[in-house]
This record gives sequence, structure tokens and C-alpha cells, in this order.
Amino acid sequence: MKKIKVLRIIARLNIGGPAVHSILLSRHLNNDKFDSLLVTGLIGKSEGDMMYLAEKNNVKPILIKELGREISWKDDIIAFYKILRLIIKEKPDIIHTHTAKAGTLGRMAGIIYNILYPLFHPPLDLPFIPSFRRRGRGGRKGERRGVLLVHTFHGHVFHSYFKTFKTRLFIFIESVLARFTNRIVVISERQIREISDKLNIKSNNKFELIPLGLNLSPFYEIEKNKGTFKKELNLDTNAKLIGIIGRLVPVKNHRMFLDAVKIYKERGDDRSVKFVIIGDGELREELVNYSIKADITEDVIFTGWRKDLENVYSDLDIVVMTSLNEGTPVSIIEAFASGKPVIAADVGGVRDLFTEKSEVRSQKSEVRLYCEGILINSNDSDSLVEGIRFLLNNPEMARDMGRMGRIVIKERFDIGRLARDMEGMYEKLISNEQ
Repeated sequence: MKKIKVLRIIARLNIGGPAVHSILLSRHLNNDKFDSLLVTGLIGKSEGDMMYLAEKNNVKPILIKELGREISWKDDIIAFYKILRLIIKEKPDIIHTHTAKAGTLGRMAGIIYNILYPLFHPPLDLPFIPSFRRRGRGGRKGERRGVLLVHTFHGHVFHSYFKTFKTRLFIFIESVLARFTNRIVVISERQIREISDKLNIKSNNKFELIPLGLNLSPFYEIEKNKGTFKKELNLDTNAKLIGIIGRLVPVKNHRMFLDAVKIYKERGDDRSVKFVIIGDGELREELVNYSIKADITEDVIFTGWRKDLENVYSDLDIVVMTSLNEGTPVSIIEAFASGKPVIAADVGGVRDLFTEKSEVRSQKSEVRLYCEGILINSNDSDSLVEGIRFLLNNPEMARDMGRMGRIVIKERFDIGRLARDMEGMYEKLISNEQ
């Protein structure tokens, strides 16, 4: 049986969930059934590079250097041309795009390819008429016409990621491209409702819910790494360590984390508690200066990017997420797999990771206790402080939350499950179009 060829396109392999997702899918699709090619651009100067993960998984991406983060009419036109040329050369069955810019250029190239395809490979009954609307996979059984288009939305991207004009333009472009997209993949239930409303998609049949899948095995054995990270930071092994992991960009809202540190220290709570920011990005200098002005530099540690996250999680007592918007945050999944309690802003698809509320309540209503951790309102530093104090004062409950997180996450976000789900969707798409 002929293999299904998938051309996967992502703007760049910067540190974050979409890059991990794309690399692992390229690695773990069944080689007997699929040929998988990964196309990517260059990362920004302040971004962490995940090419090391591609190399570790024996994935060799095709590099289009003009395909990057920033919008540039000249580079974008060149990137579009190179993608279209690559499609013509490789003749994939499916183009699967990830992230906004790659989704725009990749699907536009796929649409143009589908329009031009009949000119080069006309069906016998319509020799010279381009088919602007795909009618199955061909005029005859087994005859292919064009390529199928799939796009994954990795987050709730319609607010907090871009400024107002950019957001409106992005929604308009996505609403047009959605009409030509055979399947829209979402990673949480809440995304279906949001995307349907924003893009005016009438039928849910266009959507496919496929949660993230990760290689979580290193995080199930973190006990053997305990003490390594604290030793590197010159901290006592008994010190409490509270960490936030992610890119230092506006949507991650690290200022809320720093404001919580200031409030916590001003209240005269345990001085042995330290706060650590793992990650890097365009806001690093601004955030460091903000911590200096807040007089919390002795309490906050900036580590930059880390590849040994299993060492980091092993020494964290609480993992925090303060984002203004999220799809399915990888840091929360990794924290659960590591057996750590989480305090997170209740935004985007975050709540979908938490199974049910605990019977025990915090005294503050904005601090909502779940079996795996705590959810708080967005931009609420006071509630973050209350959540931290609650978990530190109830260590047995914090441990129970960590144990529960590890139990519920194991099957839901395994890489094997992700590969099987994606293979099933690809095969269903192909069979429906023959």
C-alpha cells in the first residue's frame, strides 16, 4: 500500500508546545504507513532553539530561512514561493500546518496548488478546466487531485497574543482559510466553541479534537534527580522553591508572578521561600528591571532556558502559570507528570486539564481548589499569593494534588496516543476523498 505523505509546516522551532508537538509527530507517525516531512523557519534572536529535540529524535527539518516569526512582505512572499515549490516537488497527500504564520502561508500555497493541479494533471472528462472546488481525490478511482489541508490551533489565540488591528486581521484571514481547510485540529474542548464563534464555522464536523501528546517518561522518574537544581542555585535542600516555566513574552504575564513575590514578601511570610523564573525571551531585561524596582532581587532567580527540565521539576515545590491566554500548557502537563501541584490562571483551555474540584475549600473564593492544584482569576496576584500560602501551609494536600496529577495525566497526554489519533484522522481524510 502506498504511504500517505504528510508535509508538516511550522514557522519556527522555538521553545514551546507547538515545536515539541510537531517534532514528536514527525518522529512517531507509523513509518510503514506515513512519510512525514517537517518544514520550519528560523527562530528569533531572543528565542530558545528546540532544534536539539529534533536531532535527538532523528528528525531533519527542511529549513526555509524566510519563514520566521516576524511579518515581512518580502520574506513572506519568498517563503510562500518556496513552500509552493516544495509542494509541487514532493506532491504530498496532506499539508498540516502549525502556528499562525505557517498556517497562513502553508494553506495559501496548498490552495494555489489545488487550483493549478488540474492544469498539469487534467481529468479525462475535463481536460482544460481548473477545479476550484475539490470533488474527491480524482475523476477516476485512485486518481489524485490536489492536496488535503489540515491546520492545528495550539492555543486560544484570538486575544492577548496580538494587538487589536493584528487580531482583527488574523481573524479575517483565518475565517477565509477555514473555508478551504479540510480539517481544523484543536487541543481542547473550549477551542471548538471559541473558533466556531470567531470564524463563523457552522458545522463542528470540520473540527477534530486531538489533545497534545508528549514524551513524559523522564518526568515520572524525577526523584533520582532531587537536589541537583537547588544545589546549582546554592539553595539549602530544605528551602521551598516556587517556579514558573515559559517564554518571557507578554502573553505569559510574568509581571503577575513578580507582583505576587512582592506581596508575599511584604506580608512577612517565610523568607526561605525562593521564586525561580525558567525561560528567556524578549522581556527578560524588562522583567529583571521590574524585580529590581520591586526590591525582590534576593528572592527571584532568573535561570534562562534549560534543557534538563526533569532536574528543574524535581526540586520545585509548586509550579505556577500566570498566562493571559493558553491552549494546553506544556508546563502544566510536565508538572503533573512530575507529581507537582500547580497554581494556574483560569484562562483558555487550562481548566480542561483539571478533573474535578476538591471538597476542601480555601477561605478565599477566588482560590478554587481542584484535585490536581489550584485555579485563580487572570491577573490576580493576591489570589496567587493566597494559593501559594495555602499549599505551603497544607503540605499533605499539596502532595496529594501532585499524586493525582500524575495519575490523570499519564494516559491523556502520552505521545503514543497522540500518534494513533493523528494517524486515524489522516487515514479517515484520505479514505473520504477517494
